[in-house]
Amino acid sequence: MRLVWRLMVLLALSLTFGLSVHAAGYQSISHPVDLFKFDSVAQQKQAIHLAKTLRCPMCQNQNLIESNSAVAKDIRLRVFELVKAGKSDSEVKEYMVARYGEHVLYQPSFSMKNALLWGIPIVLGLFMIGFSIGHIKRSIRGIH
Repeated sequence: MRLVWRLMVLLALSLTFGLSVHAAGYQSISHPVDLFKFDSVAQQKQAIHLAKTLRCPMCQNQNLIESNSAVAKDIRLRVFELVKAGKSDSEVKEYMVARYGEHVLYQPSFSMKNALLWGIPIVLGLFMIGFSIGHIKRSIRGIH
C-alpha cells in the first residue's frame, strides 16, 4: 500500500512540475506579428482590413485577424510586411492566392472554374426538378 501511495505522490509531483515548466515555456513565446510597427495609421488600417478579408488556410472559416494559429500569424505577418512595403490590396491578394490558392479569399474571383463549380449543381438540380415534374404528370395521365 505504501508503494502505491509513493507512486501516486511521485506521479502528482511529476505532473505538476511538468505542467508548470510547459506553461512557463509557453508564456515566454512572443510572435513578431504582435509587435509589428507600421509607418502610418493608414497603413495599419489597410493591413488590418486586408487581413480581415483573407481566410486562414488551416482554420475553419476564420480570417487572419480572428485566428490564433501559428500559420495565421505567419501569414498575417507577411500581409503586414507586404503592406508596409507599399503593395496594394490587389497585389497582396494575388500573392496570397498564388501561394495558398483561392481558398484564402472570402470572395473568390469569377472564373470559368468557379462558374462550373457553382453552375453544374444548379443545372443538375433544375434538370432533376423538371424530370420529376414530367414523371409526375405522366403518372397522373396514366391513372386517369
